[in-house]
Amino acid sequence: MAVDETPIQQLLSFPIMLSERIHHAVIAANTFKSECFQVGKQSERIAIMLRSAVRYASSNNSFYDTPVRRIVTQVSNNLSPALTLVHKCRSRNVLTRVFNIVTAADFKTVFCLLDASLGDLKWMLNLFYSDASAGGEYGIILSLPPIATNDPVLSWIWSFIASIYVSNLDGQIDAINELSSVAKDNDRNKIIIVAEGGVPPLIKLLKECDSPNAQIAVANALFILANDEVRVRVIAKELGVKAIVGVLGSAPMRVQIVVADLVARMAEFDSMVREEFARENAIRPLVTLLSFVDDLQRVAVGKQSEHSIVQINKQIENNGLSSFSYKLGAFHSEGGGGVYGRRERGNETREMKLKLKISSSQALRMLARGSVSNSKRITETKGLLCLAKHIETAKGELQLNCLLTIMEITAAAEADADLRRAAFKTNSPAAKAVVDQLVKLIQDSNNPTLQIPAMRSIGSLARTFPTRETRVLVPIVSQLGNQNQDVSTEAAISLGKFACPDNFLCVEHTKTIIEYGGMQSLMRLLRGNEIAKFYGVVLLCYLALHIAEKEVSAHGRMLTALEGAERTYTTQSAEFKELISNAIRRLSVYHSEEISVTVSYASQPHYIY
Repeated sequence: MAVDETPIQQLLSFPIMLSERIHHAVIAANTFKSECFQVGKQSERIAIMLRSAVRYASSNNSFYDTPVRRIVTQVSNNLSPALTLVHKCRSRNVLTRVFNIVTAADFKTVFCLLDASLGDLKWMLNLFYSDASAGGEYGIILSLPPIATNDPVLSWIWSFIASIYVSNLDGQIDAINELSSVAKDNDRNKIIIVAEGGVPPLIKLLKECDSPNAQIAVANALFILANDEVRVRVIAKELGVKAIVGVLGSAPMRVQIVVADLVARMAEFDSMVREEFARENAIRPLVTLLSFVDDLQRVAVGKQSEHSIVQINKQIENNGLSSFSYKLGAFHSEGGGGVYGRRERGNETREMKLKLKISSSQALRMLARGSVSNSKRITETKGLLCLAKHIETAKGELQLNCLLTIMEITAAAEADADLRRAAFKTNSPAAKAVVDQLVKLIQDSNNPTLQIPAMRSIGSLARTFPTRETRVLVPIVSQLGNQNQDVSTEAAISLGKFACPDNFLCVEHTKTIIEYGGMQSLMRLLRGNEIAKFYGVVLLCYLALHIAEKEVSAHGRMLTALEGAERTYTTQSAEFKELISNAIRRLSVYHSEEISVTVSYASQPHYIY
């Protein structure tokens, strides 16, 4: 049986048995009697400490046993050579003594091993029994046991984790903060904390304790640890997701902020945990926190889209978003602490509310990333309307987070036709509100950080727009000529999704792109950097495949540009090369027809009347 699986009483009984055997061997020793007596004395002290540990383990069903297992195993390893040495000292005949030579140096080595064991056991017992009333600082033992001489951090981590088990609430909070401080130093310390069993007591305290300070300390500690997929999965394996969602729905606002940050952190590093958060219904309270009733009834004053304001407010007032938020508020009451939470929210400052919304929007963004099911859940909870409202009225980090959440949802919709049809159908008020805000950002914003995700979102929805929706396509066409090449490149990528053969309306969209001057801007884009040039060539190929025959002569540079691109991109994929070849072939046919018509006309006789 592995050491970690052995019952703690059984593990402690083995070195006690070794100590008793040493005692009997000392009585039978014939040589080095004084040294053997000293060995027996040390082993007896070890046995006394071990029996004290047995009594503690028997009276405490739940305690931190990781250092106990490590120390007791080391004690057993140190007692074994002591027993062997004492056995050699009971030899009666000369021949046996010749083959079992014992020296004073052997005893010196054994004395050092037993002293180390005594030091480890003393430290272990102090770990069990130390508390504030006994003179310790909330149970934290900062002395160094011999077993941790080569790695002092290990003993500190053991002490902090043990204090979470045995200390009062103040001691637990202090120990968790110290553990967080150690974890911040480097990833190696994080690995040690997780390997030494630091996660289970944190999850247990988060689940069972109602103290906001303790919940914040635990959430911060888990946030620091959760910067790696392996550690995130350890937290999830210890039922951490369920505990986190439980706190998210019922805790005070300052706790909800750090817990929402923890949700975002865990979802960022592990796709499996994203789905687990959704199964535990984490999306519902997050949307609630993002859409407070009192804030939803306000309309920001300023230069805003009249159409989008009407649509959003109509939904809020008439189609039940306020009642939806009220129902979600009732969700808190069902989970416990709901009344306190609402009263607390009413008394909090605007800055605190803003922080909560920022954290909630970041968590929703990470949960939606790469997940069709989570994106669907967000749209089913009226989250699109809430996100559209904040894109319109908010500024800074909140606006950006909501925009990036929309970008993740639309990316999922691009990959899943069912989600696209359900959430972004043309007659959906929520979808119209979202599209209005995206178009407004593309047109009016001069911030590439906002323009790029807005265009990416529109591009992901390219297959949902009918041909009459030129208000969506034209602003993106105008951005092809943007001086910022990142913006113009993103415009080319988005327009490519409108003009690609996978889009049923690609011919009509191609006509719109060319009609509103997209070809001239695209030719300028082809003189940009490599990334801009590549996506510009892709868009140019799509336009060439679907351009009307009568417009080919008006854009004669297309063929020249594509022929140059074919010579340049010799190392690209076969699919890309085939796309360029097909586009060149189509343009070449029209050009050859034009040349033959011209030659035929020139060869005919001309009569002067």
